[in-house]
Amino acid sequence: MAVQYRINGNVVHVATGGRALQAGRPWAVFLHGAGYDHSAWALQSRWLAFRGWNVLSPDLPGHGRSDGAPLTSITALAEWTVQLLDAAQTDTAVLIGHSMGALIALETAALAPARITRLLLIGAAAKMPVHPDLLDAAQRNHHDAVDMMNLWGLGYDAGMGGSRAPGVWMAGASERVLERAAPGVLHADLSACNAYDGLIAAAQVTASTLLVSGERDIMTPVRNAKTLVAALPAATLRLLPGAGHMLLAESPNELIAAMADWIVASTPH
Repeated sequence: MAVQYRINGNVVHVATGGRALQAGRPWAVFLHGAGYDHSAWALQSRWLAFRGWNVLSPDLPGHGRSDGAPLTSITALAEWTVQLLDAAQTDTAVLIGHSMGALIALETAALAPARITRLLLIGAAAKMPVHPDLLDAAQRNHHDAVDMMNLWGLGYDAGMGGSRAPGVWMAGASERVLERAAPGVLHADLSACNAYDGLIAAAQVTASTLLVSGERDIMTPVRNAKTLVAALPAATLRLLPGAGHMLLAESPNELIAAMADWIVASTPH
């Protein structure tokens, strides 16, 4: 189930976790990572939608089924996220972001603090420098960029199989999603991450924040996650043993448990 909004003249595709949006429910926005789309959140968004929440899981501009060109900075993507809240006619929401999506959530919470009630940042750090070889391959739209994303993004267990869903090859599924991205999308996303410094935004965030990191994440290592936690006024770090950067696929049940602890239990209905 999905809805469509029009932002800046472009049609935006937004999944709703399999449930229709209803008045009177709390709102949660799921923001996907570089090169991905709303499908990355299939399990987590559905879990929350079936527990009394309005869920917005958009394809960012130029991604998935959304029109327009990809935006080229985290600030622009945060401004777009506020426009998404306006289009949905919701005053406040919880933001849940992975990787690039976590940076967007962080910047949005600094840009519109009165509208963001809580943050769940997954695989995040204040700075996410991107290896020059990955940026170069993405700029050339070469498949090496997909290969590097998978090699560096997935933890050890994922490399050995590791999927919680029977019959699903985790690395192959990730590869197919990244291959679907239009030319230029991955490079725009990675360049936006590479240029962003979230320390200024972190100091302006007022929402309580949970940061979830994979113990074996080499794209946003735990030491960098700790730097972000220290910069936020009210933040907690939770480590997931053995996991890499692609936590949505590697540790889906643990992420749902984090949502239950951090978001659902603390939000009045």
